[in-house]
Amino acid sequence: MEFLRKLLEQVKNLWGRWGLVQKLVLAGIGLVLIIGIVALVSVSSSPSLVPVIDAPIADEDARDRIITRINQEGYKVTVGANGTIMVSDAAAARKIRGILIREDLIPTGIDPWAIFDRERWTLTDFDRNVNFLRSQTQMVREHIKALDGVDDANVSIVMPKDTLFLMDQNPATASVIITPTPGSDIGENRKKIEGIQKLLKYAIEGLKDENIVITDQTGVVLNDFAGMADWDEQSLIERQQKYILTMETKYRALILSSLQSTFSLDRVRDVNIKFDMDMSKKSINRTEYLPTTLKARTPGLAYDDSQIVDSIKLSESRYKTTFEGTGFNPEGPTGMEPNVMPSMKDMSNIQGKVTQDVDQVNNLVSNEVTEEERKPEIDRVTVSVNIDGNWKPKYDEKGRPVILPNNSIEREYTPVDPAILKDAQLLVQDAIGYTAVRGDSVTVRNIPFDRTKQFAEEDAAYFRQQNIQKTIFVFLVGLAVLLIAFVAFRLVTKAIERKRLADEEAMARERQAARERALLEAEQEGVEVSMSVEERKRMELQENVISMAKDHPEDAAQLIRTWLLED
Repeated sequence: MEFLRKLLEQVKNLWGRWGLVQKLVLAGIGLVLIIGIVALVSVSSSPSLVPVIDAPIADEDARDRIITRINQEGYKVTVGANGTIMVSDAAAARKIRGILIREDLIPTGIDPWAIFDRERWTLTDFDRNVNFLRSQTQMVREHIKALDGVDDANVSIVMPKDTLFLMDQNPATASVIITPTPGSDIGENRKKIEGIQKLLKYAIEGLKDENIVITDQTGVVLNDFAGMADWDEQSLIERQQKYILTMETKYRALILSSLQSTFSLDRVRDVNIKFDMDMSKKSINRTEYLPTTLKARTPGLAYDDSQIVDSIKLSESRYKTTFEGTGFNPEGPTGMEPNVMPSMKDMSNIQGKVTQDVDQVNNLVSNEVTEEERKPEIDRVTVSVNIDGNWKPKYDEKGRPVILPNNSIEREYTPVDPAILKDAQLLVQDAIGYTAVRGDSVTVRNIPFDRTKQFAEEDAAYFRQQNIQKTIFVFLVGLAVLLIAFVAFRLVTKAIERKRLADEEAMARERQAARERALLEAEQEGVEVSMSVEERKRMELQENVISMAKDHPEDAAQLIRTWLLED
């Protein structure tokens, strides 16, 4: 503590004696040190990047293709200032290298050895060669293990010693044992095996295809491409069949959509189409002697009235020979006794005059020399279409469907007009590009569909609807009768009630009148009459009602209306 206190006092004394320039210089040095420390910490804390290819890639198009492929694998890519492509870790770099080699994405100007470069410190050439071979083997193994579908790989590389004469030099060899992951198709995927083979050729200088053996863990050779010819042929046939099926499906959907939009969905169900295609590739060299058409076929004519000849006569040669004189006798070969009759010997060597006229004919023959390469083409197309007619229920004079004895609706079938079938056939022919020369066939028929199940369901729905309608009708009639009976009962009940009330009121009025008469007579006679408690209450209520009706006539009228409505 004493040392620190003395050190601080010395710093304060020096700081006090220093001038402004010295203080600014010291502050600048401290600021530079702080910035250097921060930069060092940030650089050391930043994640390390691993180059995919140690050599920079100057071709922008090739670099963009590689970056796009790496992005498809889901890795983040960083491009350095010199064009080096880098990823976050070594495992990703190994996997990406294998993919780039398999898919031929390594630029042509890049040295394949740059992918496998690893610096090793060594003392002797032997140690350097051993370490290089071990590094090569391990690196190739890591690349192969990074591929999809490979669980493990065992790599063996043999690099023979250099000899004085090239003819005595043994070739480099490589063997790989692959353990596929469960469910992997690497044993049947020729492209992946070729990628592994190409990776080995890049890694090992002078390695040839015939010196590479790739097997699985059971010892089955995977890079025997000559033995895979049958497999390739089968795959090719499967692809060809798939292409033909795609063509048939496409044209079937096109024809079915066109006909269903015309005849409705329910009337066109069956469209069968068959493509016979020659999928082989042929190179043909031929010379054709073409006939000459003197007169073309008349369009729209049912028969062919064209005139075709094999050649055209340009000129004609005619020979005419005339002889005047006795002629001459043949005497046979020179030096031999002539075999001439005695009568002819006297006429020997008698000459005459011969005249010969020649007319020459020139014929022109058309020929064509063709060199072509035929690709897969359609040999024949066959289409069959079935269109159903119209089914309509029969109705009686009341507009109700006619019911047969078997409790079904009678229906009438109307077939399709032959002219319409002909038009539909022409429509299908144009849709498939019909060509009579190659033997195309289009058949459009009108065969009634089996609609037994459909008619049974429709009949059941119709009778079910009829039963529902009858049930609703009976229910409504019963409800109407019940309402009428209820209304009648209410009317009769109200009438009886009104009559009863009227009788009671009449009796009450008579009793009241009798009481009033009795009271009046008693008053006239001067007799004191005693009233019962009920009569007094009745009198009070009657007086109160009369007084309230006088005071509030509107309320009394409303009360009377209410009573009348209730009655």
